[in-house]
Amino acid sequence: MTKTFSRRQALALGGGLAGAAAIGTAAAGSAAAAGAWVRLPVVTANIGRRNLGNREAAIRDVRNNSDSERPLVGWQEINEGDTGEPAMINQHFGGAYNNAFLNDGQSYRVPISVPAPWVVVNAVNTFVHGVVPNVSPPRWINEVTIQHNANPTLKFAILNTHYLAGAYNGEQSAANRVYWDQHKTIHRQRVMNYHNRGTAVFWTADTNNPNFDAATGQPNEGKAFPNGIDRVDWLPGNGSVQIQLLNTKLVPMSVDDHSARVAIFRVRTA
Repeated sequence: MTKTFSRRQALALGGGLAGAAAIGTAAAGSAAAAGAWVRLPVVTANIGRRNLGNREAAIRDVRNNSDSERPLVGWQEINEGDTGEPAMINQHFGGAYNNAFLNDGQSYRVPISVPAPWVVVNAVNTFVHGVVPNVSPPRWINEVTIQHNANPTLKFAILNTHYLAGAYNGEQSAANRVYWDQHKTIHRQRVMNYHNRGTAVFWTADTNNPNFDAATGQPNEGKAFPNGIDRVDWLPGNGSVQIQLLNTKLVPMSVDDHSARVAIFRVRTA
């Protein structure tokens, strides 16, 4: 089940200011309009549930320590077994951000923080599977299509999701693998949905599989990190948007075993 939101609905789900995503500096605008490279930090961040007192500092550090540019963040485990994280995200990712799906009634666990000068033009959430008793809450894939405020042709999609644990890590349960494999199938379908229409797509995730290879099996799917369960990957579209990976780094969060993984890209229109 895939649900599409209008741009107005997407902004409402984020709980941010409708004008925030339209904010842009003259320098960034002129660079994008000229087809020059635009720096794009993309972060995957599973907040975790162990040391709850460290969550706000972790969220703040993701915002402040990711890069000189505002990061685009795919979050996992938001309000999953605990509370208070949406307010923390709104505090540190407010103003110049659209926190898409943060207030959605179903897929709120995996929101996406989109910074200005990027504008959300379409938002979709796709249902993966329901509650697995004593294992997992419902799982969703959240998707936004965004474009640069100064150059609407500089456009791409970003997907964010969180696979259940205990299928290909932890207890390695065959029963859990049914749900994990279903998630992988739908994940591939959603990435390819954009790729087949010529749209470049990034995806962030906690895959809960240390041997996760790629979402699509396409030879040109890029991996910012070659291993680990937390991933930032991308798949080019028809070549109208060019993507280069510049660097990667980690931001310690000190909530549980996850560090935020930061991939620094640059993008431009061809």
